[in-house]
Amino acid sequence: MTVAPEIGGTSQAEPGGGTSPQKLLAPVLSAFWDEPRSWTLETYLRHDGYEGLRKALAMSPDDVIAYVKDSGLRGRGGAGFPTGMKWQFIPQGDNKPHYLVVNADESEPGTCKDIPLLFANPHSLVEGMIIACWAIRSERAFVYLRGETVPVLRRLHEAVREAYAAGYLGRDILGSGLNLDVTVHAGAGAYICGEETALLDSLEGRRGQPRLRPPFPAVEGLYACPTVVNNVESIASVPAILNKGKKWFRSMGSEKSPGFTLYSLSGHVAGPGQYEAPLGITLRQLLAMSGGMRPGHRLKFWTPGGSSTPILTEAHLDVPLDYEGVGAAGSMLGTKALQCFDETTCVVRAVTRWSEFYAHESCGKCTPCREGTYWLVQLLRDIEAGRGRMSDLDKIDDIADTLNGKSFCALGDGAAAPVFSSFQHFRAEYEEHIRGRGCPFDPAKSTVWADQSHPEVHA
Repeated sequence: MTVAPEIGGTSQAEPGGGTSPQKLLAPVLSAFWDEPRSWTLETYLRHDGYEGLRKALAMSPDDVIAYVKDSGLRGRGGAGFPTGMKWQFIPQGDNKPHYLVVNADESEPGTCKDIPLLFANPHSLVEGMIIACWAIRSERAFVYLRGETVPVLRRLHEAVREAYAAGYLGRDILGSGLNLDVTVHAGAGAYICGEETALLDSLEGRRGQPRLRPPFPAVEGLYACPTVVNNVESIASVPAILNKGKKWFRSMGSEKSPGFTLYSLSGHVAGPGQYEAPLGITLRQLLAMSGGMRPGHRLKFWTPGGSSTPILTEAHLDVPLDYEGVGAAGSMLGTKALQCFDETTCVVRAVTRWSEFYAHESCGKCTPCREGTYWLVQLLRDIEAGRGRMSDLDKIDDIADTLNGKSFCALGDGAAAPVFSSFQHFRAEYEEHIRGRGCPFDPAKSTVWADQSHPEVHA
């Protein structure tokens, strides 16, 4: 796991009038990832651990919700929905149990921020969960974690055990009257379980498939009771907000997208890793502090938020990486998974691999996604292998349009996004594959997803 240098604060001027790229970083969640035994309660307490909880317990639950809402914290799982507003939706006085469920089922290609966070600093999540449960008046919380990440599962279990032993979980937490039990649940690896209602079905022991909404989880979620489902980073950001203040949080980022966040830089870059910075930093700035693209190569295209967000190009290097800036550029900030690809990468090949993933992970509940992703893969494989026809491009466009906004859940939208955006920026490359009867790129010069399961594609 690569972590950016620990240099705090927002942008600061250099003596010579310039700005050091590293000073754009704002390590909060990652401030002590490089310390020995960073995941332990002892280390966490040395860095103001559980101080935010103490301040939250001195406030009323409604005041905590209002404070988080005023801070401007937006969900870090993809959609960017205001966290405090989501908490506010939970009905009060309904005489039903309330639940908090943390979505740690990080399964999308290129997305890799929550797993490193849980591995290096799990207590930030545990503290955030206690604050959230105090706010929504919940006595039971769950973490739904990818089952393949066994080392992370062990550390999270140990963090929960330490929290119980220290009195941060269990009965009458810190004398506040709050009782809270936390369960860590290991999922079975299905991408669809990252969709919040499919996650709830899986957590209840059923097949993970998205539910029809309404009713929404805030009204009928886990076990048909009011439930808040939040991303790991969203909840882990709450303790620092309570401890250091909402004005401190709003001093970073932009007016509509305030605060700090984790950017996952991967692909053909010299220094891949997690870079924690205020929202609104640009990819050009992140590349400057990470060593740029791999030596001798230039950026061709990139994703701002994982494979389910429309791809951008070198022309978008200076787009502010916040919700509004990326949206105005025609994409989505998503999970802030910045996958960078250089000029050796075949766009058709990359989109085909992503489409194969979405076809494999489709739950099959709705026809547009079940059938559409299958046929996208067949047509894209033909084009990559030199068997395509120009009419196939219109078929692909039509299938993607059927997927987009018409599937039962957002997986269909995610499958269509790389297709639409690659047609927008690189349609000529698809046509070159068809006219030239094959891929003009040398697979030996690229490092993008060598695929041995379909050798005929590269024949």
